[in-house]
Amino acid sequence: MTELVLSIFDPNTLLPHRAGIAGLALALSAIDPINAPIQWEVTEDAVTLSWQGSDKEAIKWLLEQTYQIKRGLLIAPGLNLDEQGCFTFNQGMLSSFLQHGQQKSFVEDQKQPTQGKKKFYKTQTLNFMIEPDNPEISVSYTLLDSCYYTEAAKLAKDFGSGKPEVKTQILPGLEECFVNGPYKESSSNFLSLLFLPLACGYYQLPTFNRKSRSAIVIPEVQNLKAWVNLRQKLPSKVYANFGSPYGKFRASSSGEAALRFLLNERQLDDSLLFNVKYCEVYQLGSQPWNVNQSYIKQAVYRVSFKDDTLNLYQIAYQNLKPRLRPKQDSEGVWLAESKVLAWISDNLIANKVWYSGFFEFRKSTTIYLEDRRGLFVMTEYLNPNEQVFFDAVQGAFSVFLRNQIQQAQKQGRPLDYSQVTDKAIYRLQRPSTQQEFATALVDFLSQFRSQAARAAGPQIFWWLHQESNWRKARDLTLLAITTYKGKTKEEETVLEQEPTEESANVL
Repeated sequence: MTELVLSIFDPNTLLPHRAGIAGLALALSAIDPINAPIQWEVTEDAVTLSWQGSDKEAIKWLLEQTYQIKRGLLIAPGLNLDEQGCFTFNQGMLSSFLQHGQQKSFVEDQKQPTQGKKKFYKTQTLNFMIEPDNPEISVSYTLLDSCYYTEAAKLAKDFGSGKPEVKTQILPGLEECFVNGPYKESSSNFLSLLFLPLACGYYQLPTFNRKSRSAIVIPEVQNLKAWVNLRQKLPSKVYANFGSPYGKFRASSSGEAALRFLLNERQLDDSLLFNVKYCEVYQLGSQPWNVNQSYIKQAVYRVSFKDDTLNLYQIAYQNLKPRLRPKQDSEGVWLAESKVLAWISDNLIANKVWYSGFFEFRKSTTIYLEDRRGLFVMTEYLNPNEQVFFDAVQGAFSVFLRNQIQQAQKQGRPLDYSQVTDKAIYRLQRPSTQQEFATALVDFLSQFRSQAARAAGPQIFWWLHQESNWRKARDLTLLAITTYKGKTKEEETVLEQEPTEESANVL
């Protein structure tokens, strides 16, 4: 009789191994133990497997129960996913664990003529509803015939040999470069890694330099039983709170992927007793030293579970969530992620204030009206000192804008709001030192006096002249002007002329 104990507290394991043990526990929860060739026990910190007979046959049977291909999609019954969920799991696997061409094969289309060595594969189209009363999104995928995880006999062949070689391709991020050789593992660690995909979160990231990118999130699990019970609620509870599985599959950045994953975990566990305390997110994309794989580690971030951070992210997501946009070259719609949400998320996972670096961000990114509205909501969550400073700058800009409107009316011309905004911002973004910026800001607040700045001078002076705050002050200054909301009908009329992202895409 063979007995194998996989513990999440084994000192020889890394985070992927511990998450793999949790994935194994989840897979076992969906298998009927009656007439099973293996027996198992899941405790709070370990999974114990035992069986009579051949090790290879036992592991082969377990893998066959865990991974299957149906309708051309790789599915895992233990995840209990609907059609959209199965699609996102399949696509997530293809852009992470199954990134290498040798790890999967597709169903060939016999109707297509053969042209040299080029192969034609069968594809299928699925329609997903993202928002009620809006057009559905059409997505196509190539029908999968087999893959690394469904070749159970091949995977079980080396089990028990002592030191099976696990190729880098199924462990995104564990190897920097293939020149270091294959990654070697013990039998027990190798087995746990085979179930790692069941514990991960998968996200498709916006393309960069015409290259596809993806992210996988690996959780830190402290209690196997509690984690499995919570994860079984995932399809019904989290998808209801966070939109469709396809919408959940798209993330604006790797930072947002980690925050959304942790927020999902918090929504599952209201008690916070057994919640995931942190996670690691692997950003995957192309690397110049390997042209055969499109999804190799580009960056790894460890993100801690913090209520304040998740609350800010949730507010940002609600106001800057992906939007449906019409395709330019064909019929249909696509889901556009917000660059502003990506920037905020990356600040949050780096433990910075959410508006950090707005000075540089605004220079490189067009902020449309929709994003400006979302940023305006975010400014309601500044601390007291930041709020006083922010209101003073907006008050001064309001006076400045009113003067510009009156001047345009006297000259009988329409006001170009973008030009007016750029004029004010250029005036305040030229200074490159704390002293120069403080001088320019005081001059601006003095020339365009407002009620918001009255009696706040000492507080503004004290906060601005702290060494660690002047760059924050510059970011807040530009943010205050960018997010300004009209206070009169004339100002609102001018602001409504700003271009939206949708109109810009059409143009």
